[in-house]
Amino acid sequence: MSGHSKWATTKRHKAAVDAKRGKIFSVISKEITLAARDGGKDPEFNPRLRTLIIKAKQSNMPADNIDRAVKKGTGELGGITIEEMLYEGYGPGGVGLIVEVTTDNKNRSASEIRSTFSKGGGNLAGAGALAFNFKRKGQFLLAKDKMDEDALTELALENDAEDVLVEKEHYEVICETGQYDKLAGAFSNADIIPDSSELAYLPENLIAVTDEDVARKVLKLIENLEDLEDVKAVHGNYDMDEALLEAINS
Repeated sequence: MSGHSKWATTKRHKAAVDAKRGKIFSVISKEITLAARDGGKDPEFNPRLRTLIIKAKQSNMPADNIDRAVKKGTGELGGITIEEMLYEGYGPGGVGLIVEVTTDNKNRSASEIRSTFSKGGGNLAGAGALAFNFKRKGQFLLAKDKMDEDALTELALENDAEDVLVEKEHYEVICETGQYDKLAGAFSNADIIPDSSELAYLPENLIAVTDEDVARKVLKLIENLEDLEDVKAVHGNYDMDEALLEAINS
């Protein structure tokens, strides 16, 4: 989705963050386990793990939960096998959605996601149906009151950001996936906590959504998908006018 659509959606979801704290911990725990499994338990030599631990602490995740997730990844604790999956589908208005999943039960995830798409007026698509229209990038969104534009631009470019976009209420910093951990660490070292920080699927082409009813249905579908236990993130190729988003969020 475009930067301003993502920003408005981020603000919309913030009101419900505390109620979903357990879900947030579950998603981050799974990511930490996968990072430790693939790169080892020492954050000094595992940039992905280091970034996730920073994210966990920023979300007020207890240290015991972080330690347990790392040990699951290294095999020090027995447990279930976690896998990463990607689902592609269409929502109302033909909007394309990519759903990232970390799960210990592929059948459960597929069933829940298919059902959620169906109930939300959409449908699952085959693998590769939408992925060609998205590029994997690091994406950071920050409210303008968190950092001066010149200081942000300097920090971002010094840490190999690809682009810095200045929007009405926020900044959007884009980078290659290989530079995500470096940028995340730079923000952390500067005591700056982005409002949104993730490896995202950014669309090459956008679908303009101008009808309020369709917009509400798209956002509701995304919200319901994000509420599913195994869903890590949802990315869309929609673009909504700021006035429309403000009307929905009001």
